[in-house]
Amino acid sequence: MSEYGEIETGEQHEALDQLHQVDASESNYDSQFGVYEQDHAAAESTSFDQGHQVSYTDPSGARYEESDFTSYDHSSAETDHVFAAEGSESASSSEFHQLEALRAQLDSAFAQATVVQDGPAGIAAS
Repeated sequence: MSEYGEIETGEQHEALDQLHQVDASESNYDSQFGVYEQDHAAAESTSFDQGHQVSYTDPSGARYEESDFTSYDHSSAETDHVFAAEGSESASSSEFHQLEALRAQLDSAFAQATVVQDGPAGIAAS
């Protein structure tokens, strides 16, 4: 120890630890469907009848008969059916994870002085 006191100098190191974490996720779902349907039905019927009939009986008992007949028949049926289906479906998912450890070191200089006071008769106190 000197009469002027002691001065102590040095460096002090302090560490700062920081943990940074990020978690993220994303999910998508898409669905599209289309249906087309068409029906068609037709029916047709034609009938043509024509007739002619003559019947004659004379007084002597003679009989005369004449017949003409025409018949026409037409029938038609039709049906259509169309069915169409179209679709799409998609799904996606993503995840993100990030972990960062940050370490920063802080330096600080310090100075510390110890002052010695004089005691009686000029003797330095310790």
